[in-house]
Amino acid sequence: MPSQSEQTLQSKWLTRGVLGIGLTSLFSDWSHEAATAILPAFLASMSAPAVALGVIEGVSDGLSSFAKLAGGFVADHPHWRKPTGICGYLATALTTFAYAFARSWPAVLFFRAIGWMGRGGRGPSRDTLLAACVAKGQEGRAFGFERAMDTLGAVLGPLSTTLLIGTLSFRGVFRWTLVPGLAAVLSFVVLVPGGMRRKANEDARASVFRSTLANLPAAFWHFLAGVFAHGVGDFAPTLLILRATQILGSRYGYVRAAAIAVSLYTFYNIVNAAASYPIGALGDRLGKRALLAVGYAIGAAAFLGFLFYSRPQISVLGIFFGLAGIHGAFQASLEKSLAAELAPVSVRGSGFGILAAANGVGDLISSVVVGALWSGVNPAAGFLYAAGFALVGATILLAWR
Repeated sequence: MPSQSEQTLQSKWLTRGVLGIGLTSLFSDWSHEAATAILPAFLASMSAPAVALGVIEGVSDGLSSFAKLAGGFVADHPHWRKPTGICGYLATALTTFAYAFARSWPAVLFFRAIGWMGRGGRGPSRDTLLAACVAKGQEGRAFGFERAMDTLGAVLGPLSTTLLIGTLSFRGVFRWTLVPGLAAVLSFVVLVPGGMRRKANEDARASVFRSTLANLPAAFWHFLAGVFAHGVGDFAPTLLILRATQILGSRYGYVRAAAIAVSLYTFYNIVNAAASYPIGALGDRLGKRALLAVGYAIGAAAFLGFLFYSRPQISVLGIFFGLAGIHGAFQASLEKSLAAELAPVSVRGSGFGILAAANGVGDLISSVVVGALWSGVNPAAGFLYAAGFALVGATILLAWR
């Protein structure tokens, strides 16, 4: 017969652990997104060259991807999961706060790199703990809720900066980010349970790289192929802001067009947050694989919209941003929850790490290729490339037997 704890998991999905991880994601994203919103202006105030921001983001994202892969193997040890999460969230909070004391852009690069390594390394442990907080078949709801809270933090961060920048300096805003950053750590410490004990028939030994790869089933690698194919075309949403600014500039002028484009990006995040939980719950009911393919196809539709439409109509651009937000919600809610279903419990942490690393490499490739097509050919070429690979990813998922 199932134990009392197992019956509790089966009766509800919004457990204390799910709520704790959701609140942690909200506060952590609130903290670092508030800092990210003013980072370009802060670097400009220090007379940093334009390339500095690209170097900071590129190096930080690259180190984060490697940290995710290593963090996956750490997450296979149940007793290391919660300490790893605590250290990761604390590192991100403290290094974001430390921007206030940077006197040059290499110092910002150093703090950002350390924080993003902590952010990447904690991810697989957090995801493994989240999957353990719900019964099988409820992963979509749990990951959808976590993504909704995370995206809500991404909305609150820039909004807070907008309100605070009138009374605080750049450095003052960076100091303020310590408040939500430490709230994230406190939520994780108090509400999130430690790694659940494995059953007696599960291998509790530390896994090595080769044995971990062997223990991941063929279905997981097929799923990963679809995710990676989609990822090599899935560029950063900031390029949507740039494209909207270009389109609207002819009617509204550059400054006003940029402000409207940022508002459209805020709408993107609101749609993403609102859609994440319903999509995750739908995946639990209907099946995650085909639904994720639908999400990739919606992303292709959004990219094709930006490809073929170039009139300065805010309402139409809002539709494309909304579709892109829904696409992001499908991706964030279903990729991890499907990985949780496919990866055996004994190597689930490594599965999350490999998934995150594949997405990280895909993001790097897409940023380079789309940027090159955008600059070397035209923006339409970049959107066509992105739409094509989104459809390739969807096709691979649907071809899975």
